Amino acid sequence: MCGIVGYIGNREAYPIVIKGLHRLEYRGYDSAGVALINPKKELNIYKKAGKVKDLEDFAASSDLSGSVGMGHTRWATHGEPNDRNSHPHQSGNEKLAIIHNGIIENYGPIKEELISRGHTFKSDTDTEVLIHLIEDIQKNGNLDLQEAVRVALHEVIGAFAIVIMDKEQPDQLIAARKGSPMVIGVGDKEYFIASDATPIVEYTKNVIYLNDNEIAYLKRDELLIKSIDNIVQTPYIHELELKLEMLEKGGYDHFMLKEIYEQPRSIKDSMRGRIYPNEGKLQLSGLKQYEEKFKNADRIIIVACGTSWHAGLVGEYLIEEFARVPVEVEYASEFRYRNPIISEKDIVIAISQSGETADTMAAIELAKERGATIFGICNVVGSSIPRLTHAGVYTHAGPEIGVASTKAFTAQVTVLTLIAFYVAQIKGTVTTGKLVELLTELESIPTLVEKALKANDLIVKIAEELKDSRNCLFLGRGSGFPVALEGALKLKEISYIHAEGYPAAEMKHGPIALIDAEMPVIVIATKNSSYEKVISNIQEVKARKGIVIAIVTEGDTDVKNMADYTIEIPHADEAFLPLIATIPLQLLSYHIAVMRGCNVDQPRNLAKSVTVE
Repeated sequence: MCGIVGYIGNREAYPIVIKGLHRLEYRGYDSAGVALINPKKELNIYKKAGKVKDLEDFAASSDLSGSVGMGHTRWATHGEPNDRNSHPHQSGNEKLAIIHNGIIENYGPIKEELISRGHTFKSDTDTEVLIHLIEDIQKNGNLDLQEAVRVALHEVIGAFAIVIMDKEQPDQLIAARKGSPMVIGVGDKEYFIASDATPIVEYTKNVIYLNDNEIAYLKRDELLIKSIDNIVQTPYIHELELKLEMLEKGGYDHFMLKEIYEQPRSIKDSMRGRIYPNEGKLQLSGLKQYEEKFKNADRIIIVACGTSWHAGLVGEYLIEEFARVPVEVEYASEFRYRNPIISEKDIVIAISQSGETADTMAAIELAKERGATIFGICNVVGSSIPRLTHAGVYTHAGPEIGVASTKAFTAQVTVLTLIAFYVAQIKGTVTTGKLVELLTELESIPTLVEKALKANDLIVKIAEELKDSRNCLFLGRGSGFPVALEGALKLKEISYIHAEGYPAAEMKHGPIALIDAEMPVIVIATKNSSYEKVISNIQEVKARKGIVIAIVTEGDTDVKNMADYTIEIPHADEAFLPLIATIPLQLLSYHIAVMRGCNVDQPRNLAKSVTVE
């Protein structure tokens, strides 16, 4: 959600900034802009509603010179998406420019006060209010820009990641963050600023993750970081593991398709070094020092949003089945706004691909205040959630550029599976012999996923039949229910077809009224403990002339004789069903969206990382 890129050094800034904005397109946005200070100390700002390419075309014949610059992709919060609300925004005297991710919650009263002092505004944004506030403090307090920024940030409430430039101090950028991510790349007499590491990896492997309430003052050969209370900070320089080729499509038409096909590797990487099938043992270093907490926990609360919430539902089935610990799965956005009962004997597992999900971070803070032990599952090293939690596990899915999550989901489910087995191991709720059996099969899952991907050609043909549908139902039982929810989410996210996921038995409690000859119903009908019940549900759909697309265990002829279309997946233990059954649903959604002409990697109105409420 929103993207920031900044550069100060000896190179031309514009090519670096514009390439960085392209790398951040996956975050979701509706407009883009750049600000540059040219050698004449002139501040040039170009911004445009639409895509980064629209901005490039708009600015192509303009002065793009200068070795100090910053750029922004905006996802609208305050003010509709248009040119004037696009970032960067300027102060009233037009000396200062700002780009901003986040929300200034108290911008309204600040704006009223500034208007009473003679300020006028050109946009509807909270961001313009902040740069006017900085200008006002600088002027009336007779302060330098550094101090004015610090004072202003003490007065605002909300979340922010900002970069500020001053045409009267063209050898400096100022950056700050609270609640929104920001990373600084360290080069040779040059610095890079970005929302995440993707625009930086091409130029340097050395990065600093700015902490909350820190302000960075950057010059070409100098970096100073202070707290908002003016205390000098000693930054820790991380070495990026991210590789440039991970950010390219690698011959695939879309990042989403590439990431679907990367799942055999990402699942394997998420369990690598953590399971020992022959011994029936697991090793999760993040859990090691909290074993007693997990062993004696009254319950486990899983908090997450979107696809991560669906992964959490799978985790609920697995942890309760094998570790015998009660589990509750909560939408982080709801959890934070009620008064949940939490004790010191509770463990909260927070799941987030990006590690920057605002609602999940707020849920973590609430649970920590009430004494719970917080455990994180995250994909992005150095992000905020790993730093907020007591311990955790990285998923090692690699960068996920497609907005609709695919490999992150199966990586999260893999890690939750490991946690379920690990807690079962330390509690003794599963025998060593059973763990040998389970871990041996888990080790084979990447191979089974590869096999499931081979159904792609058949899925293309089914997609051709479904692409003009207006509605769709997804049904599943047991751990197949979260798979149904995830399948429905993928379809609606990228194809804009209305889709809903339901427990198959709940169909009779309302959704069955929707079924007719125009309604496709995708059913998770693999051979498991609910198989006979699911067959009954399929018969109910067919009796009402519904179109049935069934995900079945290979070799199944019973469902094949009932369904209009069947997609076979390899047989596996019921515990691993979500890791395999999800694959054809991802492919089905992808191909339908492509056939409908949708922007698969950047669906409308969506952002990869939701860093504001």
